[in-house]
Amino acid sequence: MSIRLALALSLAMAGSSAIAGAPETRITPVAAADLPPAVLAVVTKAAPGLKVIEAELKEREGRRYFDVEGVLPSGAEIEFDLLEKNGVWEIVETQRDIAWADAPAVVRTAAGKAQPVRVIESTQNDGLVIYELFAPGQPRTPALEVSFKDGVAKVLAETWPH
Repeated sequence: MSIRLALALSLAMAGSSAIAGAPETRITPVAAADLPPAVLAVVTKAAPGLKVIEAELKEREGRRYFDVEGVLPSGAEIEFDLLEKNGVWEIVETQRDIAWADAPAVVRTAAGKAQPVRVIESTQNDGLVIYELFAPGQPRTPALEVSFKDGVAKVLAETWPH
């Protein structure tokens, strides 16, 4: 195990508040009924029958995002992260909670001895998957993130931008 990975795991599981270099984010709750029509159109096209439960406008480093959480007709919960690019909203990430045991073995191996209390699987538009691992008592910021694509997993040194 590398020194960087050992330090990241030690800090993450010992109560560190965030991954080094995490940018500050301004968050504004938005009622489902108040979502811009363009945002609602994008998420309902991606998930027909989606019932929006909660939404937030997030602003960080000059970027504007909407996080739209909802329930599919099957009862499964899902979240879409949309980024505004040149006035057009597009889904940049689709998230769902998973059990740590359901993450690919190579991801669990890359994370070392981490025993997260919550895991979010974030699928990007290009097929890259980011696994966000949350430590006990830290529900808002991942303690560790692992990327996975084409069978390769690696611990991220910086917070994933979306």
